[in-house]
Amino acid sequence: MKTVDIARRAARSLRNAKARTILTSLAIAVGAFTITVSLAAGEGARQYADKLISSNVNSQALFIVKDKTIFESSTQQAPIREYDSNTSSRNGVTVQQLTQADIEKLEARDDITSVIPTFSPTVEYVRFGNNDTKFVAGVAAFDPSILSEVSSGALPSLGTQIKDTEAIVPGSFVGTLVDRGIIKNEGDLIGKTIAATATKATVTPTADQITAAFVSGGEAAVQALVKPETKVFTFTVVGVTKKSATALSSSSDIQISANSARAITEYTTQGTSQYQKYFAATAIVKSGVDPEKVKESIKQDGFYAQTAKDLQGVIFTVVNTLQGIVLGFGIVALIASVFGIINTQYISVLERTREIGLMKALGMRGRSVSRLFQFEAAWIGFLGGIIGSLIAVVLGSTLNPWITDTLSLGAGNSILIFQPVPITFMIVALMLIAMLAGWFPARKAAKLDPIEALRTE
Repeated sequence: MKTVDIARRAARSLRNAKARTILTSLAIAVGAFTITVSLAAGEGARQYADKLISSNVNSQALFIVKDKTIFESSTQQAPIREYDSNTSSRNGVTVQQLTQADIEKLEARDDITSVIPTFSPTVEYVRFGNNDTKFVAGVAAFDPSILSEVSSGALPSLGTQIKDTEAIVPGSFVGTLVDRGIIKNEGDLIGKTIAATATKATVTPTADQITAAFVSGGEAAVQALVKPETKVFTFTVVGVTKKSATALSSSSDIQISANSARAITEYTTQGTSQYQKYFAATAIVKSGVDPEKVKESIKQDGFYAQTAKDLQGVIFTVVNTLQGIVLGFGIVALIASVFGIINTQYISVLERTREIGLMKALGMRGRSVSRLFQFEAAWIGFLGGIIGSLIAVVLGSTLNPWITDTLSLGAGNSILIFQPVPITFMIVALMLIAMLAGWFPARKAAKLDPIEALRTE
Protein backbone atom coordinates (compact mmCIF):
# COMPACT_ATOMS: atom_id res chain seq x y z
CA MET A 1 0.00 0.00 0.00
CA LYS A 2 1.40 3.39 -1.02
CA THR A 3 2.39 5.94 1.59
CA VAL A 4 -0.06 8.51 0.20
CA ASP A 5 -2.90 6.02 0.42
CA ILE A 6 -1.97 5.15 4.00
CA ALA A 7 -1.91 8.86 4.93
CA ARG A 8 -5.36 9.39 3.38
CA ARG A 9 -6.73 6.30 5.14
CA ALA A 10 -5.33 7.57 8.43
CA ALA A 11 -7.04 10.95 7.91
CA ARG A 12 -10.38 9.25 7.19
CA SER A 13 -10.05 7.12 10.31
CA LEU A 14 -9.51 10.24 12.43
CA ARG A 15 -12.54 11.93 10.89
CA ASN A 16 -14.64 9.02 12.08
CA ALA A 17 -13.62 9.80 15.66
CA LYS A 18 -13.72 13.61 15.57
CA ALA A 19 -14.29 14.27 19.27
CA ARG A 20 -11.41 12.04 20.40
CA THR A 21 -9.11 13.42 17.72
CA ILE A 22 -9.86 17.05 18.62
CA LEU A 23 -9.41 16.50 22.37
CA THR A 24 -6.07 14.73 21.88
CA SER A 25 -4.93 17.45 19.45
CA LEU A 26 -5.86 20.16 21.95
CA ALA A 27 -3.60 18.50 24.52
CA ILE A 28 -0.70 18.84 22.07
CA ALA A 29 -1.87 22.37 21.19
CA VAL A 30 -1.15 23.50 24.77
CA GLY A 31 2.51 22.57 24.40
CA ALA A 32 2.63 23.97 20.86
CA PHE A 33 1.16 27.27 22.07
CA THR A 34 3.74 27.58 24.87
CA ILE A 35 6.65 26.74 22.59
CA THR A 36 5.48 29.14 19.85
CA VAL A 37 5.13 32.00 22.33
CA SER A 38 8.55 31.28 23.87
CA LEU A 39 10.18 31.22 20.42
CA ALA A 40 8.50 34.52 19.53
CA ALA A 41 9.44 36.13 22.85
CA GLY A 42 13.05 34.98 22.53
CA GLU A 43 13.35 36.34 19.00
CA GLY A 44 11.68 39.61 19.98
CA ALA A 45 13.93 40.06 23.00
CA ARG A 46 17.05 39.31 20.94
CA GLN A 47 16.07 41.77 18.20
CA TYR A 48 15.27 44.43 20.80
CA ALA A 49 18.59 43.85 22.58
CA ASP A 50 20.42 43.97 19.26
CA LYS A 51 18.71 47.27 18.47
CA LEU A 52 19.69 48.63 21.88
CA ILE A 53 23.34 47.76 21.40
CA SER A 54 23.62 48.86 17.76
CA SER A 55 21.84 52.19 18.32
CA ASN A 56 23.46 53.06 21.66
CA VAL A 57 27.01 51.74 21.64
CA ASN A 58 29.75 52.51 19.16
CA SER A 59 30.60 49.17 17.53
CA GLN A 60 34.30 50.16 17.62
CA ALA A 61 34.29 50.88 21.36
CA LEU A 62 36.28 48.85 23.90
CA PHE A 63 35.71 48.77 27.67
CA ILE A 64 39.18 48.14 29.13
CA VAL A 65 40.13 47.10 32.68
CA LYS A 66 43.24 45.91 34.46
CA ASP A 67 41.49 43.27 36.57
CA LYS A 68 39.58 40.55 34.71
CA THR A 69 37.51 39.76 37.83
CA ILE A 70 35.43 42.84 36.91
CA PHE A 71 33.97 40.75 34.08
CA GLU A 72 33.51 37.73 36.36
CA SER A 73 30.61 38.59 38.67
CA SER A 74 30.70 35.18 40.36
CA THR A 75 34.34 35.48 41.42
CA GLN A 76 34.83 34.91 45.14
CA GLN A 77 37.57 36.86 46.90
CA ALA A 78 39.44 36.11 50.10
CA PRO A 79 38.13 38.03 53.17
CA ILE A 80 41.55 39.64 53.64
CA ARG A 81 44.11 40.71 51.06
CA GLU A 82 47.50 42.38 51.08
CA TYR A 83 47.30 46.17 50.72
CA ASP A 84 47.96 47.58 47.27
CA SER A 85 47.70 51.31 46.54
CA ASN A 86 46.61 50.50 42.96
CA THR A 87 43.45 48.69 44.08
CA SER A 88 39.98 49.97 44.82
CA SER A 89 36.94 48.38 46.45
CA ARG A 90 33.54 48.47 44.76
CA ASN A 91 30.49 46.71 46.15
CA GLY A 92 32.70 44.71 48.46
CA VAL A 93 35.01 43.54 45.65
CA THR A 94 38.63 44.72 45.51
CA VAL A 95 39.96 45.18 41.98
CA GLN A 96 43.20 46.27 40.37
CA GLN A 97 42.96 49.75 38.86
CA LEU A 98 44.45 51.34 35.77
CA THR A 99 47.24 53.82 36.45
CA GLN A 100 48.22 56.85 34.42
CA ALA A 101 51.11 54.81 33.02
CA ASP A 102 48.59 52.21 31.82
CA ILE A 103 46.53 54.92 30.10
CA GLU A 104 49.62 56.28 28.36
CA LYS A 105 50.55 52.76 27.27
CA LEU A 106 47.12 52.30 25.70
CA GLU A 107 47.28 55.72 24.04
CA ALA A 108 50.58 54.76 22.45
CA ARG A 109 48.95 51.93 20.48
CA ASP A 110 48.47 52.54 16.77
CA ASP A 111 45.14 50.67 16.55
CA ILE A 112 43.27 52.90 19.03
CA THR A 113 42.23 56.50 18.36
CA SER A 114 41.26 57.67 21.85
CA VAL A 115 41.43 56.41 25.42
CA ILE A 116 39.15 57.97 28.04
CA PRO A 117 39.58 56.79 31.66
CA THR A 118 36.49 56.21 33.77
CA PHE A 119 36.70 59.20 36.08
CA SER A 120 34.89 59.28 39.42
CA PRO A 121 34.29 62.97 40.13
CA THR A 122 32.85 63.71 43.57
CA VAL A 123 31.33 67.05 44.57
CA GLU A 124 30.04 68.13 47.98
CA TYR A 125 27.02 69.97 46.59
CA VAL A 126 25.72 71.82 43.52
CA ARG A 127 23.77 75.07 43.04
CA PHE A 128 21.64 76.06 40.04
CA GLY A 129 21.81 79.59 38.68
CA ASN A 130 21.87 82.39 41.24
CA ASN A 131 19.87 80.38 43.76
CA ASP A 132 21.68 79.63 47.03
CA THR A 133 19.88 76.32 47.61
CA LYS A 134 22.39 73.50 47.77
CA PHE A 135 21.61 70.06 46.33
CA VAL A 136 23.43 66.76 46.71
CA ALA A 137 23.84 65.20 43.27
CA GLY A 138 26.10 62.75 41.54
CA VAL A 139 28.46 63.84 38.78
CA ALA A 140 29.74 61.58 36.03
CA ALA A 141 31.77 61.88 32.84
CA PHE A 142 29.76 61.98 29.62
CA ASP A 143 30.42 58.85 27.55
CA PRO A 144 30.31 59.75 23.84
CA SER A 145 30.32 56.07 22.85
CA ILE A 146 26.83 55.56 24.32
CA LEU A 147 23.82 57.28 22.77
CA SER A 148 21.67 59.49 24.98
CA GLU A 149 18.39 61.18 24.13
CA VAL A 150 17.21 64.58 25.38
CA SER A 151 13.77 65.99 26.06
CA SER A 152 15.14 69.56 26.02
CA GLY A 153 18.27 71.07 24.53
CA ALA A 154 20.65 69.22 22.23
CA LEU A 155 23.52 66.75 22.38
CA PRO A 156 26.39 66.05 20.00
CA SER A 157 26.24 63.02 17.72
CA LEU A 158 27.38 59.58 18.86
CA GLY A 159 31.15 59.58 19.34
CA THR A 160 31.45 63.35 19.98
CA GLN A 161 32.33 64.72 23.43
CA ILE A 162 30.52 67.71 24.95
CA LYS A 163 32.44 70.92 25.70
CA ASP A 164 34.33 71.33 28.96
CA THR A 165 31.97 74.13 30.08
CA GLU A 166 28.79 72.16 29.33
CA ALA A 167 26.66 69.86 31.47
CA ILE A 168 23.74 67.51 30.88
CA VAL A 169 21.07 67.17 33.54
CA PRO A 170 18.83 64.08 33.96
CA GLY A 171 15.10 64.63 33.55
CA SER A 172 14.54 63.22 37.04
CA PHE A 173 15.86 66.52 38.47
CA VAL A 174 13.09 68.61 36.93
CA GLY A 175 10.32 67.81 39.45
CA THR A 176 12.46 68.71 42.48
CA LEU A 177 13.79 71.92 40.91
CA VAL A 178 10.28 73.04 39.97
CA ASP A 179 8.96 72.30 43.47
CA ARG A 180 11.80 74.35 45.01
CA GLY A 181 11.13 77.27 42.68
CA ILE A 182 14.53 77.01 40.98
CA ILE A 183 12.86 76.73 37.55
CA LYS A 184 9.30 77.05 36.22
CA ASN A 185 9.54 74.27 33.66
CA GLU A 186 12.05 71.91 32.09
CA GLY A 187 12.99 74.36 29.35
CA ASP A 188 14.27 76.85 31.95
CA LEU A 189 17.16 74.50 32.72
CA ILE A 190 18.73 75.06 29.31
CA GLY A 191 21.34 77.78 29.64
CA LYS A 192 21.24 77.79 33.44
CA THR A 193 24.58 77.55 35.25
CA ILE A 194 25.55 74.80 37.66
CA ALA A 195 28.10 75.57 40.36
CA ALA A 196 29.63 72.32 41.64
CA THR A 197 31.66 72.64 44.84
CA ALA A 198 34.38 70.02 45.28
CA THR A 199 36.37 69.44 48.45
CA LYS A 200 40.04 68.61 48.30
CA ALA A 201 41.24 65.58 50.22
CA THR A 202 42.06 66.59 53.80
CA VAL A 203 45.69 66.21 54.84
CA THR A 204 46.15 66.22 58.61
CA PRO A 205 48.77 68.83 59.53
CA THR A 206 51.68 67.85 61.74
CA ALA A 207 52.23 69.31 65.21
CA ASP A 208 55.09 71.46 63.90
CA GLN A 209 52.84 72.89 61.15
CA ILE A 210 50.12 73.75 63.67
CA THR A 211 52.64 75.42 65.98
CA ALA A 212 54.13 77.43 63.13
CA ALA A 213 50.67 78.55 62.00
CA PHE A 214 49.71 79.64 65.53
CA VAL A 215 52.92 81.60 65.95
CA SER A 216 52.52 83.36 62.63
CA GLY A 217 48.77 84.02 62.62
CA GLY A 218 47.23 82.91 65.85
CA GLU A 219 44.02 80.88 66.14
CA ALA A 220 42.70 82.10 62.78
CA ALA A 221 45.78 80.70 61.03
CA VAL A 222 45.33 77.32 62.72
CA GLN A 223 41.66 77.16 61.67
CA ALA A 224 42.63 78.03 58.10
CA LEU A 225 45.25 75.28 58.18
CA VAL A 226 42.80 72.53 59.17
CA LYS A 227 39.85 73.84 57.16
CA PRO A 228 39.15 71.71 54.04
CA GLU A 229 40.05 73.41 50.78
CA THR A 230 37.21 73.74 48.26
CA LYS A 231 36.91 74.75 44.62
CA VAL A 232 33.87 75.66 42.51
CA PHE A 233 33.53 74.26 39.00
CA THR A 234 30.96 76.06 36.83
CA PHE A 235 29.03 74.57 33.90
CA THR A 236 26.15 75.54 31.62
CA VAL A 237 23.24 73.16 31.04
CA VAL A 238 22.88 72.23 27.36
CA GLY A 239 20.51 69.29 27.58
CA VAL A 240 18.02 67.41 29.74
CA THR A 241 18.14 63.66 29.19
CA LYS A 242 15.14 61.38 29.06
CA LYS A 243 14.67 57.64 29.41
CA SER A 244 14.10 56.30 25.92
CA ALA A 245 12.72 52.91 24.97
CA THR A 246 15.81 52.35 22.83
CA ALA A 247 18.31 53.83 25.29
CA LEU A 248 20.67 51.38 26.96
CA SER A 249 20.61 53.22 30.25
CA SER A 250 19.35 56.39 31.88
CA SER A 251 21.91 58.27 33.96
CA SER A 252 20.81 59.83 37.25
CA ASP A 253 23.96 61.97 37.43
CA ILE A 254 24.91 65.35 36.07
CA GLN A 255 27.12 64.57 33.07
CA ILE A 256 30.14 66.70 32.24
CA SER A 257 32.98 66.34 29.76
CA ALA A 258 35.84 63.92 30.34
CA ASN A 259 38.30 66.80 30.82
CA SER A 260 36.11 68.42 33.48
CA ALA A 261 35.59 65.08 35.18
CA ARG A 262 39.36 64.61 35.21
CA ALA A 263 39.89 68.04 36.75
CA ILE A 264 37.42 67.39 39.59
CA THR A 265 38.69 63.86 40.21
CA GLU A 266 42.34 64.91 40.35
CA TYR A 267 41.51 67.89 42.56
CA THR A 268 39.68 65.74 45.12
CA THR A 269 42.18 62.86 45.10
CA GLN A 270 45.46 64.79 44.94
CA GLY A 271 47.74 63.65 47.74
CA THR A 272 45.91 60.33 48.18
CA SER A 273 46.61 56.80 46.94
CA GLN A 274 43.73 57.14 44.45
CA TYR A 275 45.30 60.00 42.51
CA GLN A 276 45.29 59.20 38.76
CA LYS A 277 43.90 55.71 39.38
CA TYR A 278 41.00 54.53 37.23
CA PHE A 279 38.50 51.71 37.52
CA ALA A 280 38.38 51.29 33.73
CA ALA A 281 38.81 53.11 30.44
CA THR A 282 36.87 53.41 27.20
CA ALA A 283 38.80 53.27 23.94
CA ILE A 284 37.74 53.64 20.31
CA VAL A 285 39.32 51.26 17.85
CA LYS A 286 40.39 52.81 14.55
CA SER A 287 38.01 52.48 11.63
CA GLY A 288 38.65 49.34 9.61
CA VAL A 289 40.28 47.52 12.51
CA ASP A 290 38.43 44.59 14.09
CA PRO A 291 37.75 45.33 17.81
CA GLU A 292 37.93 41.60 18.56
CA LYS A 293 41.52 41.47 17.31
CA VAL A 294 42.47 44.52 19.38
CA LYS A 295 40.78 42.92 22.39
CA GLU A 296 42.97 39.82 22.03
CA SER A 297 46.06 41.90 21.32
CA ILE A 298 45.91 44.03 24.48
CA LYS A 299 45.78 40.90 26.62
CA GLN A 300 49.51 40.58 25.95
CA ASP A 301 49.97 43.96 27.67
CA GLY A 302 48.05 42.83 30.76
CA PHE A 303 44.69 44.42 29.94
CA TYR A 304 41.23 42.90 29.53
CA ALA A 305 38.44 44.29 27.39
CA GLN A 306 34.85 43.84 26.31
CA THR A 307 33.38 44.85 22.97
CA ALA A 308 29.84 45.78 21.97
CA LYS A 309 29.40 42.16 20.84
CA ASP A 310 30.40 40.92 24.30
CA LEU A 311 27.76 43.15 25.86
CA GLN A 312 25.26 41.80 23.36
CA GLY A 313 26.30 38.26 24.25
CA VAL A 314 25.65 38.88 27.96
CA ILE A 315 22.13 40.11 27.19
CA PHE A 316 21.49 37.21 24.82
CA THR A 317 22.58 34.75 27.51
CA VAL A 318 19.94 36.12 29.87
CA VAL A 319 17.30 36.04 27.14
CA ASN A 320 18.18 32.48 26.14
CA THR A 321 18.04 31.34 29.75
CA LEU A 322 14.57 32.81 30.25
CA GLN A 323 13.44 31.36 26.93
CA GLY A 324 14.74 27.96 27.95
CA ILE A 325 12.69 28.09 31.16
CA VAL A 326 9.49 28.83 29.21
CA LEU A 327 10.35 26.14 26.67
CA GLY A 328 10.69 23.73 29.56
CA PHE A 329 7.05 24.27 30.50
CA GLY A 330 6.06 23.62 26.88
CA ILE A 331 8.05 20.39 26.81
CA VAL A 332 6.40 19.23 30.05
CA ALA A 333 3.00 19.84 28.42
CA LEU A 334 4.12 17.84 25.37
CA ILE A 335 5.28 14.94 27.52
CA ALA A 336 1.82 14.82 29.10
CA SER A 337 0.20 14.89 25.65
CA VAL A 338 2.43 12.01 24.48
CA PHE A 339 0.74 9.73 27.01
CA GLY A 340 -2.58 11.01 25.71
CA ILE A 341 -1.64 9.96 22.18
CA ILE A 342 -0.54 6.51 23.37
CA ASN A 343 -3.79 6.07 25.27
CA THR A 344 -5.90 7.27 22.31
CA GLN A 345 -4.15 4.98 19.88
CA TYR A 346 -4.40 1.96 22.17
CA ILE A 347 -8.15 2.54 22.46
CA SER A 348 -8.35 2.92 18.68
CA VAL A 349 -6.56 -0.42 18.21
CA LEU A 350 -8.97 -2.15 20.58
CA GLU A 351 -12.04 -0.63 18.89
CA ARG A 352 -10.83 -1.51 15.39
CA THR A 353 -9.54 -5.02 16.05
CA ARG A 354 -11.92 -6.64 13.53
CA GLU A 355 -11.08 -3.92 10.96
CA ILE A 356 -7.39 -4.64 11.41
CA GLY A 357 -8.03 -8.36 11.03
CA LEU A 358 -9.99 -7.74 7.82
CA MET A 359 -7.24 -5.56 6.37
CA LYS A 360 -4.59 -8.17 7.12
CA ALA A 361 -6.83 -10.97 5.75
CA LEU A 362 -7.13 -9.01 2.48
CA GLY A 363 -3.35 -8.89 2.15
CA MET A 364 -2.30 -5.77 4.04
CA ARG A 365 1.07 -6.40 5.62
CA GLY A 366 1.81 -5.80 9.28
CA ARG A 367 4.26 -3.02 8.40
CA SER A 368 1.53 -1.14 6.55
CA VAL A 369 -0.86 -1.58 9.47
CA SER A 370 1.80 -0.18 11.78
CA ARG A 371 2.38 2.80 9.49
CA LEU A 372 -1.37 3.45 9.35
CA PHE A 373 -1.55 3.98 13.11
CA GLN A 374 1.68 5.96 13.16
CA PHE A 375 0.31 8.23 10.44
CA GLU A 376 -2.83 8.72 12.50
CA ALA A 377 -0.62 9.82 15.39
CA ALA A 378 1.28 12.12 13.02
CA TRP A 379 -1.99 13.73 11.92
CA ILE A 380 -2.89 14.33 15.57
CA GLY A 381 0.52 15.96 16.13
CA PHE A 382 0.07 18.07 13.01
CA LEU A 383 -3.38 19.27 14.05
CA GLY A 384 -2.19 20.03 17.58
CA GLY A 385 0.79 21.98 16.27
CA ILE A 386 -1.36 23.97 13.81
CA ILE A 387 -4.01 24.79 16.42
CA GLY A 388 -1.50 25.78 19.10
CA SER A 389 0.70 27.89 16.82
CA LEU A 390 -2.28 29.64 15.17
CA ILE A 391 -3.75 30.58 18.55
CA ALA A 392 -0.32 31.85 19.67
CA VAL A 393 0.18 33.93 16.50
CA VAL A 394 -3.33 35.44 16.54
CA LEU A 395 -3.31 36.14 20.28
CA GLY A 396 0.29 37.38 20.27
CA SER A 397 -0.24 39.70 17.28
CA THR A 398 -3.36 41.10 18.95
CA LEU A 399 -1.64 41.70 22.29
CA ASN A 400 1.67 42.98 20.84
CA PRO A 401 0.64 46.69 20.83
CA TRP A 402 -0.57 46.44 24.44
CA ILE A 403 2.61 44.66 25.55
CA THR A 404 4.77 47.24 23.75
CA ASP A 405 2.93 50.08 25.47
CA THR A 406 2.99 48.40 28.91
CA LEU A 407 6.73 47.67 28.76
CA SER A 408 7.45 51.09 27.15
CA LEU A 409 9.38 49.46 24.30
CA GLY A 410 8.77 52.38 21.97
CA ALA A 411 7.08 52.63 18.60
CA GLY A 412 8.12 49.99 16.08
CA ASN A 413 9.34 47.53 18.73
CA SER A 414 7.59 44.24 19.52
CA ILE A 415 8.46 41.67 22.15
CA LEU A 416 6.70 38.86 20.28
CA ILE A 417 8.09 38.25 16.80
CA PHE A 418 6.71 35.17 15.08
CA GLN A 419 8.87 33.58 12.39
CA PRO A 420 7.47 30.92 10.03
CA VAL A 421 10.59 28.75 9.82
CA PRO A 422 10.91 27.93 13.58
CA ILE A 423 7.15 27.35 13.78
CA THR A 424 7.33 24.99 10.79
CA PHE A 425 10.19 23.05 12.37
CA MET A 426 8.22 22.85 15.62
CA ILE A 427 5.17 21.38 13.84
CA VAL A 428 7.34 18.81 12.04
CA ALA A 429 8.97 17.93 15.38
CA LEU A 430 5.54 17.48 16.96
CA MET A 431 4.55 15.11 14.15
CA LEU A 432 7.68 13.04 14.70
CA ILE A 433 7.10 12.97 18.47
CA ALA A 434 3.50 11.91 17.89
CA MET A 435 4.63 9.13 15.53
CA LEU A 436 7.10 7.96 18.15
CA ALA A 437 4.32 7.97 20.75
CA GLY A 438 2.10 6.00 18.39
CA TRP A 439 4.75 3.36 17.77
CA PHE A 440 3.71 1.14 20.70
CA PRO A 441 -0.01 0.95 19.73
CA ALA A 442 0.99 0.55 16.07
CA ARG A 443 3.27 -2.34 16.97
CA LYS A 444 0.41 -4.01 18.83
CA ALA A 445 -1.87 -3.58 15.78
CA ALA A 446 0.77 -4.98 13.42
CA LYS A 447 1.18 -8.14 15.54
CA LEU A 448 -2.53 -8.97 15.72
CA ASP A 449 -3.41 -12.38 14.28
CA PRO A 450 -6.00 -11.80 11.51
CA ILE A 451 -8.04 -14.94 12.40
CA GLU A 452 -8.24 -14.00 16.09
CA ALA A 453 -8.95 -10.38 15.18
CA LEU A 454 -11.89 -11.35 12.93
CA ARG A 455 -13.40 -13.45 15.77
CA THR A 456 -13.39 -10.41 18.12
CA GLU A 457 -16.91 -9.13 18.88
